[in-house]
Amino acid sequence: NYCVTLDRVPVEMYPEIAANDAQREEWAQLFAIDEIKKDLTTPGYSEPLTVEFLEANSFLVLDTKFFDQEFKDKLLLSFDDIEYKCDGLLFHSENFQALNLMLERYQDHVKCIYIDPPYNTGGDGFIYKDRYQHASWLSMMNDRLISGIELLLPDGLLLVSIDDIEQHRFRSLTDSLIGDKFIGQFVWKSRQNKDNRNVTGASIDHEYVLCYGKNVRGEPRKLDLYKNPDNDPRGPWSSANMVGILPEEQRPNCHYDLVNPETCINYGKPKLGWRYDRTTMDRLIEENRIIWPDSESGRPRRKVFLSELKGEFTGYSSLIAKGIYTKNGTAEIDNLFSKRVLDFPKPTGFVKELVEQTGDTQCLVIDFFAGSGTTGQAIIDLNRNDECNRRYILVEMGEYFDAVLKPRIQKVVYSKDWKDGKPVSREGISHMFKYIRLESYEDALSNIRLDRTGDQASLLDRADDFRESYMLKYMLDVESRGSQTLLNIDNFDDPWNYKLLIGTGSVGETKPVNVDLVETFNWLLGLKVKHIDRISGYQVIEGENPKGEKVLVIWRKIRDLTAEDAESAEKIQIQKLKSNEELDEFFKKQQYNTLDSEFDVIYVNGDNNLMNVPLDPEREGVEPRYKVRLIEEEFKRLMFDVKDV
Repeated sequence: NYCVTLDRVPVEMYPEIAANDAQREEWAQLFAIDEIKKDLTTPGYSEPLTVEFLEANSFLVLDTKFFDQEFKDKLLLSFDDIEYKCDGLLFHSENFQALNLMLERYQDHVKCIYIDPPYNTGGDGFIYKDRYQHASWLSMMNDRLISGIELLLPDGLLLVSIDDIEQHRFRSLTDSLIGDKFIGQFVWKSRQNKDNRNVTGASIDHEYVLCYGKNVRGEPRKLDLYKNPDNDPRGPWSSANMVGILPEEQRPNCHYDLVNPETCINYGKPKLGWRYDRTTMDRLIEENRIIWPDSESGRPRRKVFLSELKGEFTGYSSLIAKGIYTKNGTAEIDNLFSKRVLDFPKPTGFVKELVEQTGDTQCLVIDFFAGSGTTGQAIIDLNRNDECNRRYILVEMGEYFDAVLKPRIQKVVYSKDWKDGKPVSREGISHMFKYIRLESYEDALSNIRLDRTGDQASLLDRADDFRESYMLKYMLDVESRGSQTLLNIDNFDDPWNYKLLIGTGSVGETKPVNVDLVETFNWLLGLKVKHIDRISGYQVIEGENPKGEKVLVIWRKIRDLTAEDAESAEKIQIQKLKSNEELDEFFKKQQYNTLDSEFDVIYVNGDNNLMNVPLDPEREGVEPRYKVRLIEEEFKRLMFDVKDV
């Protein structure tokens, strides 16, 4: 599902949103919108909500889980480059699974990994004999680091919070994996006051951050870039870009013609607008901070004075985040939720300082021990301050994913400041994030179905070695064929009705839940999704794979699986033939069959005519530039690394 601020939602969809009581109730619970009173300029809260209220509260965070598929399809269709427009991604999953799933898409794409793993202090769930405890913890970290490091760019940073208990062991592990890129071990004084609980008398009031990569942002400043050609009394300066980063529909207040008030030269407006709104730009003009080109074809820039730059960019001390303590993180959570929902979360100021060391304001940051979501809030706050476009991926398997992490991101998007669980200013930021739940190991076990014949059952009654051999080598492989969790490709004939049994929270109880095969296949392909559409009953995805090939994926319903038992083989075959004829017509109508088709690879579910018959009679015998492949075959190959399907 997606969470998106209303400023990015087409206005024609507002009446349906205003009428949705479930969405209204969540907004009241998260954002206290029921306390917004009507005044002379703005409408107040009402039940149901009004379109005017939505228009006046553009940073309300819509959650697509409250709406039907038709609404969701229409919303996604409104985004031209949906993956680029998505600012964040949340995985509700065990992190080893999530890292392996995202590897195909994000290998060599991540600028910064920051993690704050469990420190193995005895209360973090590692219940082993003492002599095995450290080894088990290191084994867990080793597997995840190997996958995580593969996501990093060549100049990316790996930052890991750690304490005295595991620091020396963990340093040996990270050095063995990426030791040639060790930058330094930073020290953070996490407590403002002394901790007197240690029986040795030594106050443990600090933690460490191990840093690996090429370098951090703290480099000597290049003074030769700062000059004073116009003898400005404020001293040497350098010029900075003022072009914006978002299209007009997302940031309309930054799209306007910029005119030199003295020469009246109109420089127009860039495609992505300006970095500042009119009020801020007028102040910069008044303060004589704009450099005006001589012709309208030039691009105005802003003066940045050497005297105004902060000192932290001249070097990076091994003592970091001074004046920021654990209690600050606790206060942030308390203000967001009005109660203690998590102990000892990292403060956002601490994570912001670490992320800033990448020196990249357009970077992708991942935290696969996301906890309460501090890293996500840090990225949002940084973007709010400098109007840049950092993005985040958060992975968390704990039960507080729904109770803390996701609502925390929704809250900090809606308002920059909170007190007692309620927004103070309601000053939000334009934002969209996607959230995904991955099938867990427990889910997989719940969905293994054993179809056992009488002969097979008799083998299990034997009391010899053959019984054990059958169980180990054949039982799961043979008897479990057709289980949903092991990819029952027969059910791809109705891809929007593929179900798994998912735990309800009560012990032993499950319920059938639809699996998003479309989203799963996108991830298996490593697809950079550009466009999602529903056309005449077909779901069509356009994107680019890791090889740079343009990919088209077409999903269709071939037959009604719920009526399969009542149908003969002949009727099923008739349904498939009819579906293929309709697919041929759809293919021609959308002009996917032309020689100059923009796609390199086309995937379709179900056996079809497209791979065998030229659909354009004028192109008979001419090899099209695209290849048509079966989704089922590629799906199974990518999931299980099957060489011959």
